[in-house]
Amino acid sequence: MMPARTLAWMLLAAPLLAAASEDVKLDRMPADVRPNDLVSLQRGAQVFANYCLGCHGASYMRYNRLQDLGLSEQQIRDNLILTGAKVGDLMKTGMDSRDSREWFGAPPPDLTVIARSRASGAGSGADWLYSYLRGFYRDPSRPNGWNNTVFQNVAMPHVLWQLQGEQVLATEVQSIPRGSKGDAEKHEVQKLVLEKPGSMKPAEYDRMVGDLVNFLVYVGEPSRHSRVELGIYVLLFLGVLFVFAYLLKKEFWKDVH
Repeated sequence: MMPARTLAWMLLAAPLLAAASEDVKLDRMPADVRPNDLVSLQRGAQVFANYCLGCHGASYMRYNRLQDLGLSEQQIRDNLILTGAKVGDLMKTGMDSRDSREWFGAPPPDLTVIARSRASGAGSGADWLYSYLRGFYRDPSRPNGWNNTVFQNVAMPHVLWQLQGEQVLATEVQSIPRGSKGDAEKHEVQKLVLEKPGSMKPAEYDRMVGDLVNFLVYVGEPSRHSRVELGIYVLLFLGVLFVFAYLLKKEFWKDVH
């Protein structure tokens, strides 16, 4: 049984940890990446299958659900299933959990609801993922040689480095004017600098990450678009029903004084 003192410390520390996670400035998901853009979602699914599914699963999502994105079973089988899985199977990773624990220190998390779980006061889950996947930089002090500006000391290596290139975390001194006498206050600001370009241009890489994040948001709630569309029709129906209900009420109460 957990000691009362330990439990009390965890309850007190939780708000502090949450606040600390919101101190990170997140980049906003590009506005032109729309959740109902089927082409973007298809590209994101392809990136996920090629670069993520080897370690991370989406074990609450079935391959055949991707037919909602305009893909046929044959297209799913030819382009997105890289193992012996069937189209009706769950999107599970082929990595053994014992191997992943030995290699990374902990099994990589399942990504089915990662976009929903990472939402905070600092931004949406999509903002967090978009910033995270663009925030890797070289760090020789880390076991895998990589670190991240959003998730410090993360165990995950930068699997997309050949596409993005290698970034370094540079320190820049900025002068901020203070007062009217020309005084300036100096601040050190850290920023990512692309030291070795990858096979993609920065704009191309950002677009690919946007498509991948768009797909991860979709995986977290595949029926979201249908739910929103149905909700609009329900509200319109209730609006029309209100008019008839109001007219019926006036008819019933017209002789009551």
